[in-house]
Amino acid sequence: MASTVLVTGASSGIGATYADRFARRGHNLVLVARNAARLEALASRLTQDTGVTIDILQGDLTRPDDLEAVEARLREDTRIEVLVNNAGAALSGSFIGQTPRDVGRLIALNTTAVACLASAVAPRFAAAGAGAIVNVSSVVGLAPEFGMSVYGATKAFVTFLSQSLALELGPRGVYVQAVLPSATRTDIWDGVDAARLASMMDVGTLVDAALVGFDRREAITLPVLTDAARWDDYEAARKAMVPDFACSQPAARYQG
Repeated sequence: MASTVLVTGASSGIGATYADRFARRGHNLVLVARNAARLEALASRLTQDTGVTIDILQGDLTRPDDLEAVEARLREDTRIEVLVNNAGAALSGSFIGQTPRDVGRLIALNTTAVACLASAVAPRFAAAGAGAIVNVSSVVGLAPEFGMSVYGATKAFVTFLSQSLALELGPRGVYVQAVLPSATRTDIWDGVDAARLASMMDVGTLVDAALVGFDRREAITLPVLTDAARWDDYEAARKAMVPDFACSQPAARYQG
């Protein structure tokens, strides 16, 4: 029996492309997004093209009832063997120009929903000794210089969560991958001038690269990083500091 992949934010862009690629690999799908019409159109096309079985869960993951419905599906449907936590959004403008309501909604979608859905499915995956969680993060979470304060902070959360879950769940047979795209050409950029769009990665190219990392069982997939050793150096520098974090006294430069 073919395994099932649940994809959030599946109505367009990266999520819809993940749905397409997994369907073409023979996986059945559960597609989650707010836009039911787009989900229906995508499901119809993929069913016709690939013959896989597709279920639709229409919902807004910032709404507790909708989020709980997806959590329940992940807990109870043992056919689901892969979760793609893709749903997310960004905020335009500077931090001081964003309202607390908008900030809260962004955090709910980009962090709370990601953590809750992973939390819903991880115990079942760990008990089975199998399963995969793919969390779509962003290079922005590594670069405060980009000026996207809240969005970047949410994506830093997603990357950290993924790394921690990989350490906890990996020994129990569960694969966890964080995918860190750079600017990718999706409909979130509608209205942006063509010259800027030309400098962005094509969404199909991004997902295909991410799936290479998935097949290799990478913990972190950075499709635009030209020299993989740079990430290794970054991780080595971070890990070199860890022993100091257990010290009970301040460093000498903070004494006296």
